[in-house]
Amino acid sequence: MTLHTPLCDLLGIQYPIIQSGMSRVAGPELVAEVSRAGGLGILAALRLTPDELRAQIRRVRELTDRPFGVNLWLHPGVVTPIDPATVPASTLTSVQHELNQFRKRLDIAPSDARPTRFPELVATSFQVMVEERVPVWSIGLGNPGREMVDRCHAQGIQVMAMVASVSDAREVVEAGVDMVVAQGAEAGGHRSRWVVDRESHDDIGTMVLVPQVADSIDRPVIAAGGIADGRGIVAALALGASGVMLGTRFIAAREAIAPQFFKDAVLTAESSETLVTDAFTGLPMRTLRNRFASDYAADGAPVLPAMLQSSAAEDIFKAAAQRGDREHFPMPAGQSAGLIGNAPPAADIVRNLVNEARSALRALDRLKS
Repeated sequence: MTLHTPLCDLLGIQYPIIQSGMSRVAGPELVAEVSRAGGLGILAALRLTPDELRAQIRRVRELTDRPFGVNLWLHPGVVTPIDPATVPASTLTSVQHELNQFRKRLDIAPSDARPTRFPELVATSFQVMVEERVPVWSIGLGNPGREMVDRCHAQGIQVMAMVASVSDAREVVEAGVDMVVAQGAEAGGHRSRWVVDRESHDDIGTMVLVPQVADSIDRPVIAAGGIADGRGIVAALALGASGVMLGTRFIAAREAIAPQFFKDAVLTAESSETLVTDAFTGLPMRTLRNRFASDYAADGAPVLPAMLQSSAAEDIFKAAAQRGDREHFPMPAGQSAGLIGNAPPAADIVRNLVNEARSALRALDRLKS
């Protein structure tokens, strides 16, 4: 029983298994281990300076000669970060009032200051990625447009864009991307949409979204959302996908850079213990439920625009991380957390996924007789 698909030939990998470039999780060691095991590891670049990104790309290459990717966001609020001075004073006051309730719990000094502007990194980080000729660019929250795709192709870089709707899938294909990741509502992390009036697309599940995208475009489709074992891989292939992208499954991997309390939370979570919230970053993100997310929503406080919210609350998140406090730290994770109960090395996760998928295929084959 083989799991080889055309996507494997396109990417130069053995198995159609891709580890997502989740921020605060995917560092060079995790990426290299996934790639060495035959999948495709994706490095998280959202919060890296260009120099840090170049160093981490080169670190991956020190660890493996296998293909890998870099995840770089194209959300408008990241490409051109919002000026904090444009936030109305009344909104800022309400947000800081709410955040001060959490600061009080953690013995942090209260604040009424405007948050710092998110660093403008996309253009220079993209240039680093092109110069380093990273094998795959994984796009988060945005349409690259033809010019950026052409620059990648000129350097032999394959381009992968994540979407949450059929219309967005068609748009990124028009831009020339090589692969499309169809992200179902079950997926952890930020929702793959970047236009506010498309909010209704956020609730399309993987089982429904993947075949619609596969039927609508002429590119390999990668399924994401709710997949954490070999049965999910086989189901995705049956729906028309050429591969799968997993994020939550790798959070607890030995090489992941997530804090240990985050890993432990994933291992003990039920699928019902996630929610979609914009309280952490100002953008909708599926996370494990905790007091910060639940209390912020219950109090009805406003939320600052994209990435200003995370800048305003960064002192809370840092304090929580230092104390091992899962109740006040962002823990992006999908509903597949309910399927995860162990934390082996990343290479073992890849091998186990392949073996589970082969077992599922054999079980289906027996149904024919």
